[in-house]
Amino acid sequence: MNDTPWENFLIAARGGMPSRPPVALIVDSPWMPGHANMHTLDFFLYPDRWLAAHLALTERFPDAVFLPGFWVEYGMANEPTAFGAPVMWRADAPPAMRHVNLPPEAWADLPRPDPHTDGMMPLVLRRLANLEGGELPEPHRIRIVAARGPLALATHVLGTTPFLEATATEPDAVEAALDIFTDTVIAFLRAQLDCLREPVGVLVLDDIPGMLSPRAFNRVALPFLNRIFGAFDGLLRIYHNDTPCAHLLPHLSALEMDVFNFSHEMPLAEVKDALGPEIALLGNVAPLDLLVRGTPEQVEAAARDCIAQAGDGRGFILSAGGGVSPGTPAENIDALIRATT
Repeated sequence: MNDTPWENFLIAARGGMPSRPPVALIVDSPWMPGHANMHTLDFFLYPDRWLAAHLALTERFPDAVFLPGFWVEYGMANEPTAFGAPVMWRADAPPAMRHVNLPPEAWADLPRPDPHTDGMMPLVLRRLANLEGGELPEPHRIRIVAARGPLALATHVLGTTPFLEATATEPDAVEAALDIFTDTVIAFLRAQLDCLREPVGVLVLDDIPGMLSPRAFNRVALPFLNRIFGAFDGLLRIYHNDTPCAHLLPHLSALEMDVFNFSHEMPLAEVKDALGPEIALLGNVAPLDLLVRGTPEQVEAAARDCIAQAGDGRGFILSAGGGVSPGTPAENIDALIRATT
């Protein structure tokens, strides 16, 4: 081992104790265009500018790992567009989704999309194939692929309020819809992995389970998330959910995940105690109040507190309590990294 940031990340992600706490941040289109001083639509439209922005990021922060790494995404639109959800493109923010007005009795008849032909997923796959085919310069690699989880996908397609209400009133319709959405997530992740030369893991992002009661989580979220994680046994499985969900801590250890990225509102030490040593933690500095609005000194102090709460450092990766928020200054990421030295 050469003690690189990536190698330290993998050691911690697999439950080990690296030589220093790794720093890994989830970065995508809410933050990247602003950081690169780009118009958001140009970030999506011009692959060469998109790649230059990502390469500049790795050069600016050589001691950090960015997850999933060279993420090919169109905001939330990758998967929902395969179900006919319209996209609203914006100049200063990632594209937003308009949900499809379907009554619960029609959810069982949702299509089962093919990631190679439907929505914006084929564009993602083609971009990945081109990057892995030579556009991404050596020694860079894309090792982790990403998708929204089944409940997040459900809310983008069907609407948050209709879907959450249906979890209590229309359980059969919810199960039928989640069966389709789960299969879509698995197919999309597999298709992305097939594009990679050196696949290592998957990142599943789904905040909606945090809005459920423990009983509803066990019935509605747990089996479908575990179907996804079970499909990728042997790969690194990272789960992002930054909705405050301390009420679910007794149940989250049942998820077949390897790494958990969670809300800064959940004390790291409590999450560590609840989940045990089998699940690595990715967190937990406040992304908005500190990484955007705080001073570098405040960020460094909070980061050191996270490191202290992590105990001996086994299975711990320093990060934000969620993704990197729009407006995060580079100096505060420097402070995060400085806290690990």
